[in-house]
Amino acid sequence: MTDRDLPAILHRIADALERLAPQAGPVGDLDASDAFVWHADRDWLEPVDQVNRIEIGLLRGIDRVRDILLDNTDRFAAGFPANNVLLWGARGTGKSSLVKAAHAAVNEKRPHALALVEIHREDIPSLPRLLSLLRRSTRRCLLFCDDLSFDQQDASYKSMKAVLEGGPRRLAIHSGPCRPPRETPRLIVGRGRSPAVRHDFLG
Repeated sequence: MTDRDLPAILHRIADALERLAPQAGPVGDLDASDAFVWHADRDWLEPVDQVNRIEIGLLRGIDRVRDILLDNTDRFAAGFPANNVLLWGARGTGKSSLVKAAHAAVNEKRPHALALVEIHREDIPSLPRLLSLLRRSTRRCLLFCDDLSFDQQDASYKSMKAVLEGGPRRLAIHSGPCRPPRETPRLIVGRGRSPAVRHDFLG
């Protein structure tokens, strides 16, 4: 090998190292859609163009809790103080349908006001990374977790607790656990350490 061959060899080495290096993960753009799913394995917000939802006017028998949730969500979208929301009840009682319908109704009234971000239960420990990404945008977000529940030995609740007590004011949490399954479904509304307001959800 001569000195003349060295630049070409170094160039080939650099190309090989570049191919071996992990590719940068996709960047979540909160203006790309009105709804997203968080993928913790790639730190990526996947835009959802078509949300599987029901029109809010088609949800029957839950008028009182519908109005409470809709008013709270609309206040949040308008920049006024609002509460985090916990809906609980057995599967099929309309918890996630109500959250998605309220989000759509508010965005119809205030176009592009709120981004709905769904996080899966098993990805709760990644909340700090998700919040770091959400803070890059000025858009208000509803963080939605369906079937949120914690076992006695589960420490991941600490991530959720930190968000409830000190999360950004542009973020509200709407969740729908299925526990306790034999309880009359109810609605809990609250922010941070403030007292929760409880209302019947169904029936």
